[in-house]
Amino acid sequence: MTMDQLKPGQSAYILSIGGSGALRHHLLDMGLTPQTEVTLQKIAPMGDPVQIKLRGYELTLRLDEAQKITVEQVHEKKALPHSEQRRTAVAHPGMGELGRVRSYHFHDSANEIPKGANIRFALAGNQNCGKTTLFNQLTGANQHVGNFPGVTVDRKDGVIRNHLEAVVTDLPGIYSLSPYSSEEIVTRDFLMDTRPDGIINIVDATNIERNLYLTMQIMELGIPVVLALNMMDEVRANGGSIRVNELEEILGIPVVPISAAKNEGIEELIDHALHVARHREVPGRVDFCPASADEHDPVGAVHRCIHAAVHMLEPEAKGKGLPVRFTATKLVENDHLIAEKLSLSTEKQTTFEHMVSVMEKETGLDREAALANMRFSFIESLCDKTVVRPHESREHRRSMAIDRILTGKYTAIPCFAGIMALVFILTFNFIGAALSEWMELGIDAVISLIDRLLTSAQVNSVVHSLVIDGICGGVGSVLSMLPTIVTMFFFLSILEDTGYIARVAFVMDRLLRKIGLSGRSIVPMLVGFGCSVPAIMATRTLSSERDRKMTILLTPFMSCTAKLPIYTLMIGAFFPKQYQALAMVGLYVLGIVCAILYALVLKKTKYRGEPVPFVMELPNYRFPSAKSVWQLIAEKAKDFAKKAFTIIFAASIVIWFLQTFDVRLNVAASADQSLLALLGGVVAPLFTPLGFGDWRVSTALITGFTAKESVVSTLTVLLGGDVSLLESLFTPFTAMVFLVFTLLYTPCVAAVATVKREMGGTKAAVGTVIAQCVIAWMVAFAVRGVGLIFGLV
Repeated sequence: MTMDQLKPGQSAYILSIGGSGALRHHLLDMGLTPQTEVTLQKIAPMGDPVQIKLRGYELTLRLDEAQKITVEQVHEKKALPHSEQRRTAVAHPGMGELGRVRSYHFHDSANEIPKGANIRFALAGNQNCGKTTLFNQLTGANQHVGNFPGVTVDRKDGVIRNHLEAVVTDLPGIYSLSPYSSEEIVTRDFLMDTRPDGIINIVDATNIERNLYLTMQIMELGIPVVLALNMMDEVRANGGSIRVNELEEILGIPVVPISAAKNEGIEELIDHALHVARHREVPGRVDFCPASADEHDPVGAVHRCIHAAVHMLEPEAKGKGLPVRFTATKLVENDHLIAEKLSLSTEKQTTFEHMVSVMEKETGLDREAALANMRFSFIESLCDKTVVRPHESREHRRSMAIDRILTGKYTAIPCFAGIMALVFILTFNFIGAALSEWMELGIDAVISLIDRLLTSAQVNSVVHSLVIDGICGGVGSVLSMLPTIVTMFFFLSILEDTGYIARVAFVMDRLLRKIGLSGRSIVPMLVGFGCSVPAIMATRTLSSERDRKMTILLTPFMSCTAKLPIYTLMIGAFFPKQYQALAMVGLYVLGIVCAILYALVLKKTKYRGEPVPFVMELPNYRFPSAKSVWQLIAEKAKDFAKKAFTIIFAASIVIWFLQTFDVRLNVAASADQSLLALLGGVVAPLFTPLGFGDWRVSTALITGFTAKESVVSTLTVLLGGDVSLLESLFTPFTAMVFLVFTLLYTPCVAAVATVKREMGGTKAAVGTVIAQCVIAWMVAFAVRGVGLIFGLV
């Protein structure tokens, strides 16, 4: 029987994991090892994927993957009685206080780091374990914290508070040091190539069994480690406990209970981290195979194979600067990157493969399953000795209740549509719109005051025009849109922090697979409604290069908030108030439709093949953190204001200059004789078939390449600050065609630069610009053609 045949609520024990390659290895790393109990919790509304529970956490799989997992002993899952076992609380020792410290660390006193010398730490842990929250507490930084896997997609550095000599690097969240996803490769390369002075390994104490799998691999690197047991407040609140001192003694590394969200235990964690790094106290234990006299014990067979491999590979590993134990275990589980680095001789390679073959024969498991089984066997034994398991947490009970509605078979899609519609209505019709109107009144009052002051001071008319028509008109027109943009980011942050975006990925996976993508691609796309730059970077969470590149190419179709000023200006000028929200939503829908059609073209041409398997952890719903939401809003408002007073400020001055002077640098008698009219006239014929061939419109679109908000500032400057004159450039229908073009044409230069970096070259970036412009022109031309047929022009 295979796992996909289980019914919701049924449990079974894994017999074997079929398939091959990186995906199978990843499933083993996630805890899907033989004899592990799994429970099918629910099936997505469209029948695929499914959600299973194992080792205390939820994981999503597609039916295709579930079909490769053979199970046995199907049964109904019964709730286990809550353990009432308790121990008297024992004080946790400070650094260096334990008498056994030197016995469970290798203490390299000869190479100690002098006090005051620079120390570099790496912060590593599973996805969604509170790593970014801890980074903020350690450094005082304001990195945004989300509630879906893969918030950190790049390394970030920060100085530890009150310790200017200590720098900590926040690495992408990973489940293993195996090269499955780009995040795992980034983290592993940093740890192995940079060799930080210490590693702070953060572990989710509510899900300690799966988190310790990464810990075991980190300990093999031979770098000083301190284990941060995060979310201990939740463990205690739900009736559980962890015997920290015993856990510390068995693992042979300092273990510090903390709550990153509540800033508990952070100072103690810093003290321990500095101590182990400064004194070079590397883990004394790297052997996780219990000694066994039984020659048929599968764990014992792995033990013998690893030890033989360590002895055989030691010269090559040390010659390449690789940690010996880590190298041996990775080579046993067939890590091709380690094999390439070692470059073993043919004789040694043959001998090594023979050793692995003997191990596989003795264990009855292939090499990858045998290693994963060894690690999880040790973890299970460790947890039995040190963990008093809590009852089901209230966070999990709440999540299950909410999911019955938000991921229900008949309610998931209507809920998603309703939530997104509510976000747009509140942003564009009520909260954002009202705040923008107030902002506009305030800006108009300030500009009017400046105008009166300049007039009373009899300032030169050219300078007066520069300040009022150029700077104030351009920058002010964009700043008035700030409240709408902030409101949009506010709602996106709420959806992200609660954990709902991860559910959207689960619900939409089957639908996205029809256009060649996985449900995980929905996360970067939803982020793209805020800003294309972080959305493109968020594609790093996708393990498939094909899916990642496809998602990058589709993300610009998701209308970012930088285009909102254009929509607000044009829709406010040409659409009746009762239809403005509908017109705004229509633009977003059109962008999504065009993305779908483009995806189908890419799927049939450049990116043939199957989407990446959908394997993702679903976090519990959490109440949004006011601090996190405020950080995101403040960050985006700051970025927008910075753009307004730098790029748009400069663009407004340049546009004013080109509009004010002619080719002889005299003040132009009229705008038609200006330098800008000359330059814009070269491009204008391209837009004549679309119905807006005026040089002022083409000029605004060109400046929009630097920043989309510049389209508004340019038009405002060119119209002398009187946006009511837009009617001289557009009819209501050509305004609609213009909106369609601006929706789809090239993203801003920052997004294009990000595409270049993520896709690995200028060719890809230029191709993106050309493709977006061509698609925008063709769709806008089609819309105008329909208008001509029905006499709407």
